Amino acid sequence: MVHALIFAGGTGKRMNTRTKPKQFLELHGKPVIIYTLEHFEFHPEVDNIIVVCLENWISNLKHWLKQYDFHKVSLIVPGNSLGGDKSIYNGLKAMESKVSPADIVLIHDGVRPLINAELISENIAKVKEKGNAITVESVSESVVQLNGDEKIANVPPRAKMFSAKAPQSFRYGEIWKLYQRAASEGVGTIDSAHLCSIYGVEMFTVKSTPNNIKITAPTDYYIFRALYEAMENEQILGI
Repeated sequence: MVHALIFAGGTGKRMNTRTKPKQFLELHGKPVIIYTLEHFEFHPEVDNIIVVCLENWISNLKHWLKQYDFHKVSLIVPGNSLGGDKSIYNGLKAMESKVSPADIVLIHDGVRPLINAELISENIAKVKEKGNAITVESVSESVVQLNGDEKIANVPPRAKMFSAKAPQSFRYGEIWKLYQRAASEGVGTIDSAHLCSIYGVEMFTVKSTPNNIKITAPTDYYIFRALYEAMENEQILGI
């Protein structure tokens, strides 16, 4: 089986919103998290969806899932505002008795709503072929590595530099084992790719769709709105 683990447990402090966390901001009356979840709900290869959500927003999420006629969300798990790695841990732990170690799990940010079905399919195919899949995007500017004195120590060739995006996809048993190990050893991580890097796991890549942005700051929300409306106009008006 193929599961999507969507984490939306953050409080979104960088958004400076006083009323709503970033994943629940609305565009045309629909929350960002619903735009994200729809990609997995409508994908024929995804069997099941687990959402990690801020605990005091779970009732709101359940209302929206009913309103937008979702059928694949089987579990909503309270998140952890201390970090995405803690929320992912909570989600993977809640899945433990319900999935097989060989099942595929796509780990995705609830605030990355501009992916598409092709990217999901490519992640699933790469896990079946290689065991994991990390969505990446080539960088458009040079990356510099600093030393401890704020001096540039290295400028790697840009052609070899990519940024890690999402989904990040794995066999459930393998990624859950790593998160358990990190928790027992007190190791904090940025994302699942970082976790795999810490423990020397060989990783394989899938090229990201364009504009696979993560909404973390106010400008990101406005970029999302502009891009979404441009895509809508292209579909409706053919422009």
